[in-house]
Formats: sequence, C-alpha cells, structure tokens
Amino acid sequence: MPARHGGGEAATPSARPTGPVIRDFAPPAAPGPERIEGGHVLLERLDPQRHAEDLFAANQGQDWVWDYLGYGPFADLAGYRAWQTGMAARTDPYFYALRERTTGRVGGLASFMRIDPAHGVIEIGHIEIAPPMQRTPAATEAISLMIGWAFGAGYRRVEWKCDALNAPSRRAALRYGFTFEGIFRQHMIYKGRNRDTAWYAIIDRDWPALARAHQAWLDPKNFDASGRQRQSLSALTAG
Repeated sequence: MPARHGGGEAATPSARPTGPVIRDFAPPAAPGPERIEGGHVLLERLDPQRHAEDLFAANQGQDWVWDYLGYGPFADLAGYRAWQTGMAARTDPYFYALRERTTGRVGGLASFMRIDPAHGVIEIGHIEIAPPMQRTPAATEAISLMIGWAFGAGYRRVEWKCDALNAPSRRAALRYGFTFEGIFRQHMIYKGRNRDTAWYAIIDRDWPALARAHQAWLDPKNFDASGRQRQSLSALTAG
C-alpha cells in the first residue's frame, strides 16, 4: 500500500512542492579585500600591530562591551593583542578593524563569518563597537559597507545572529533592515551561560531598496548643523 501522510491521503507528485530552480548562480568569492572604503569609515583587514592598541584603549574600563561575546574582557594590552593575532590569522571569521575617518582612530571590529559560498550565504558577526564609535555614522556605514560588499560579490543571503537577550543587537538588526526569522532555543553555551539565538537575514532581492535607505540616511543632507539625524535609519528601512 502507498505510504500515507498527515490526513491520510496518498502522497503524489503534485503534493510534494519543491523550491524554484536557481539558474545562473555561481558561488561567490570568499571575502578578501584588504580594505573597504566609505565616507565616514575605513574597513582594514585586522592587523594587531596597527589596531590592537587603539581598540584596547577605547574599550578600557567598559567591560560591559564584552557581555554578549564569547571572549573578553582582556586584562591587558598584551592579552588583547594575542587574541587579535589569533583572529587575524583566520579566514573564517574574516576580521576588519573599523577606522573612523574624522579621528583616524580604530573604534571597532566586525567580521564576515560562517562563509558558505556554495550556497551564497554569509554572516556578519563578532561586532564590537567601542563606546566612542557607538551611535556614529561611521559605525552604521561600516555594517552597511559589509552588507553591500556581500551582495555585490554575489551572495544571496546575509545573516545576523545574536543572543536573544541582547536587546541592542536585536534593535540594530532591525534598524539595518534585517528580517527577524525566529529563535533557536538552547543554541549555544558561552562563558558558562545558555544562549538562545535570535536569527535575522537580508536576502538579495531585499537589498536594493535597503541600500537606497542606507544611502539616504548617510547623505550629509540627513544631518543638521549639530550632526543630529533628520530621518532615522529605522524609519527609512521600514519604508
């Protein structure tokens, strides 16, 4: 007898839908540019000799910035530089230091990770923005540049994941235009704690409209003489 499913009706080809055929897809290259340039920020391939000292100083006394990361805080510059050295030697995650153009100082890190060219999927993670760079156009532009690079290279999906308890990261994902896709319960253990992971993504067909929203937010005309935004990125990406 034929196998029966669910309500008891026999399975037939018409009852077994499949996804659309993907044509003309070529696996994109893995991340590789040593430098990605924006108007407010430069993304430089992580180099502990050039980047560790600035970032250690920017984070000093602000141990809370490490709360939702699997490492840190670091007791001294030597320990932090050693950690950066290990990360800089890897290609997944592929780390960038974020250098603010106005100050010339490095104010954060971010990486491409879980890089899967065969399926056109890449994640942006290990984001650590030091307090002086937080809530600045440079910080926003850095992530926008990384998303844009990924889709420009031919990736189909850019992911953002974070501890479900990390409210600032979840707000940031929505602000950039990522779509919330759900929570993986008991997904990880880090620093001896449970992590339920919130998943977000942008897919390639979403990006053109979101890219225009990002560009509109970064336009100098969107800021008044005091540097205050006229329109929020959240409003622009929601639209």
